[in-house]
Amino acid sequence: MANVEHGGQMSGAFGAGTTHEAKARLKVARVGLWTVAAVLAVRQVAVVLGTPRGERLTDLETWVGTNGVLHVNGSLYDSTRFTGTPFAGLVLKPLTRAAQQALGWSWTFGTLLLVVALGLIAARALPKPVTRRSSLLAAPVAISLLMLSLPVRNTLYLGQTSIIPVLLVLLGCFAVRGERTSGALIGLGAALQPTLLLFAPLLWFTGRRRAAVSTAGTFAVCTALAWAAMPHDSYTYWVHHLAGTGLGGKADDHANQSLHGALLRLGLSGPLEIGLFFVLGTAVAVLGLRRAIRYAHDGQLLLAVAVTGCVAVAVSPTSWQHQLLWVLLAVVGRVGRRASDRYVWPVAVVLLMTLPARMMLPNMGALEPLRDNLVLLAALGAAICVPFLFRTSPYYRAPIPTEYARPVPTRWKHVPLLPFLRRVLTRPNLLLELLLIRVTYAAYAQVRLAATGDSSTAGRVSAEHHGDQILAVERLLHIDVERWVNHAVAGVGWLRGFFDFYYESFHFAFPLAVLGVLYWRRPVDYRWARSVLGFTTFAALIGFWLYPLAPPRLMPHLGIIDTVHGVQDFSKPDYGTLTALTNQYAAMPSLHFGWSLWCGLTIAILAPKWWMKVLGLLHPLFTVSAIVATGNHWVLDAAGGAAVVGVGFGLAQLFQGPRARVTAAAVSSAPAPETARTPS
Repeated sequence: MANVEHGGQMSGAFGAGTTHEAKARLKVARVGLWTVAAVLAVRQVAVVLGTPRGERLTDLETWVGTNGVLHVNGSLYDSTRFTGTPFAGLVLKPLTRAAQQALGWSWTFGTLLLVVALGLIAARALPKPVTRRSSLLAAPVAISLLMLSLPVRNTLYLGQTSIIPVLLVLLGCFAVRGERTSGALIGLGAALQPTLLLFAPLLWFTGRRRAAVSTAGTFAVCTALAWAAMPHDSYTYWVHHLAGTGLGGKADDHANQSLHGALLRLGLSGPLEIGLFFVLGTAVAVLGLRRAIRYAHDGQLLLAVAVTGCVAVAVSPTSWQHQLLWVLLAVVGRVGRRASDRYVWPVAVVLLMTLPARMMLPNMGALEPLRDNLVLLAALGAAICVPFLFRTSPYYRAPIPTEYARPVPTRWKHVPLLPFLRRVLTRPNLLLELLLIRVTYAAYAQVRLAATGDSSTAGRVSAEHHGDQILAVERLLHIDVERWVNHAVAGVGWLRGFFDFYYESFHFAFPLAVLGVLYWRRPVDYRWARSVLGFTTFAALIGFWLYPLAPPRLMPHLGIIDTVHGVQDFSKPDYGTLTALTNQYAAMPSLHFGWSLWCGLTIAILAPKWWMKVLGLLHPLFTVSAIVATGNHWVLDAAGGAAVVGVGFGLAQLFQGPRARVTAAAVSSAPAPETARTPS
């Protein structure tokens, strides 16, 4: 959103042709983006209101439940899970009582309007100068990102108030006139979420001292009002629970993405943990506010606000998921000197704020501390170490441009269908590539798991029925060799061990090795090969979904020996349908063979020596032998794998055109990646 190139006129795709054509394209883009934002909003509302009443807006039970705030006569904190400030209870209790009869609808649509307002203000606050194209397209993009984000989805689904403090701060910084009014709005937000008092020093050291005083004064007045109206509750919150610490869920829960929660998850406790949290929190606050002040002086006030919000996330005793919108706002920062590097930070933040942590990092014990604290790490990065560019940097508005290979002529007029997907000469950003590969594979695994619909007996019966169909076709073609090959290999110990090892080890290792070599030695061909592999995998997912198929080892009447997994218990009705790792009934097409064939063909096309080409083609030969010998696939599964590889090559040709042929000298002459540095 904020990483588009700024300039005085419309450029790029919207600037081609006449001014009238550019305006028409801009209008179409605006309509399309607003349509996407509207569809996302409708979908979120439908999900919330379509959920059974007892399962949605569960956090509103804090207010309206049997033991909720509206029905207790004593302390607010005697109710169910109320964790807000006493001032929040004071002002929100009457509003909630008035809306109790139609709470689901009014709360949902009211929250939706707050999200739209938040997106509009964030788009308006983009650092100047902003092109007309950027200003018109930023608002729907911002609203769409907010709708997709986990904090907003949580807020809508559970019924929370976390958007209100963020909106009050943005209103105070960007929408209202007068420093006193601005400070009053921010102070009101701080009365609801105390760590937002960190905005007072930001205002003070950026020359808005009246606003800073107004922020502190409003917070003090609201808090004193709550003390006067509810002294017992105020004592409970501010003294007994130390500004809310200890209220609500356990502080070491994964949903608490603060330094306090991370230290507790690491096993620290007691005075040591409290002291370390105080030291680290103070350091983050000082360093983060110093950076925010510098970006504010640089004219990037939205980034300064986002950095301060990320500091608040880190130093708060509890920062639950619905309170993490500040991290998403940090997407406006620009990182990197090269144009191709500009996408890394925004893509990483958007993925982090829209996808579960398990999709960002694999389920490995060594990575568990990182996976449990991903959002906190992003907040700390934005607060103290991500090198956002200053507007005074020559790379802020004019990054090192991307160099493209010349397009290759085609036989058909409309190929490629997507001409803007040109072949880039330089290597793509490695961090971005690894991130996208991981997320894409996680999505592939989830779709593959869901391919049978469920783990019921009906799914298994359908997959076994399809297995009988495949076997009948193979008998008709006289290629039903699975049982003979399986028993022949199982009787030879070293051969069985070889094929078991090959089946388990080379499926992932070989494609990753090919991609790694191409990335380092042939970056233009890397992008082409990666696209082919992506299209191949997508086509295979369609096959898994439409035709769930039991492999030979899960057809008990065939007598196949499962050499890899061992003896299976077919008495379990759900066995083989779904496991924790993969869908066992996704046999057609065989991606074991498909990916190996992609490796072999890629090596055969690109390798400079004939013996390299031959060695590359041996891999699919060994793979097809392994998948049949171990009982994991039918022969026709390999044919299906070959078919989806053909689809992958065809779609890459259709969408992007022929593979660009570039000499090694041209690639080596391209500018090397440079590390973005921020002036001190």
